[in-house]
Amino acid sequence: MNRSPLIVGLAGVFAGMTVLLVILAAVFQELLVLFIALPFAGATYLFWQHASGRLRERIRNRAQRARQREATREQFSGDDARGGFGAGPRFGDADTRFGREARQAGARAGGRTRQGQRIDPNAPSGPSRREAYETLGLSPDADEAAVRRAYREQVKETHPDRGGDEERFKEVTDAYERLTE
Repeated sequence: MNRSPLIVGLAGVFAGMTVLLVILAAVFQELLVLFIALPFAGATYLFWQHASGRLRERIRNRAQRARQREATREQFSGDDARGGFGAGPRFGDADTRFGREARQAGARAGGRTRQGQRIDPNAPSGPSRREAYETLGLSPDADEAAVRRAYREQVKETHPDRGGDEERFKEVTDAYERLTE
């Protein structure tokens, strides 16, 4: 039905109705008439897309992409499927959350990290509780609400996006994590 006279005619009639309703809405300053014009505008758009062949092409392309995705899923399905671009577990450096998790996983898996360094699986990572209280400027008998308040205040001062020191921010975050475990 590419460039069918019937579809083009319907698009023209709906376009005319849309223009008429928009003009009436402007003249009478009536918002309701403008809302009535919206379905006519949508129908005009769909009729024109159909008459120009773009609607059929869009549907064909969408179906083709869906078939390609399904073929890719079937190709990579199985026990070793790891996601796109070879995504798998991350082993980052020591300063990231992924690095800490990787070291902890290595400790649970025989005490060796990915780099082969021997670590003590029983040693806690991060600061001790005493060091965490000192980092946040609290006494050891502070309750959880005081820890949260102190953390929020320290973050406001040390966050890198607010001009603070990144290392100090990491220390504050590690201290808060230690105290809220």
